[in-house]
Amino acid sequence: MIYVTRKSHFNAAHRLHNPEKSDQWNKDVFGKCNNPNWHGHNYIMEVTVAGDPDPDTGYVIDLGVLKSIIQTNILDKCDHKNLNLEVPFLEGVIPTSENLVKAFFQELEDDISAKAYGPSKLHSVKLFETERNVAEYCPNPRI
Repeated sequence: MIYVTRKSHFNAAHRLHNPEKSDQWNKDVFGKCNNPNWHGHNYIMEVTVAGDPDPDTGYVIDLGVLKSIIQTNILDKCDHKNLNLEVPFLEGVIPTSENLVKAFFQELEDDISAKAYGPSKLHSVKLFETERNVAEYCPNPRI
């Protein structure tokens, strides 16, 4: 099994807030990340595709194609946006890193499966919210 990873970055604002809970609960749970005036991050995202290289090309996926899929499905929709207000596929999602990686995976999965070679498929999405805070979604760790 070969794992191919494309790294991208984007900047976005968000607020961690559960509308089902009280303002005090949100403040207590999310602290400064619950700032009603938002806060931002310089996110780094790693998208990993797994599979066996195509015998004709040697590719698991063409990295130019992967770059384009990430650009269209994530970066064009999220870069320099408010994740709470401006990204339709995140509507109703509390934009924690944990929720974002799962949503990003779901947003990428079909296009990557359609463009990868053979049975290769999306393996994981990893999101660095900060240098020290990272979330990874890998629903099928043994593809």
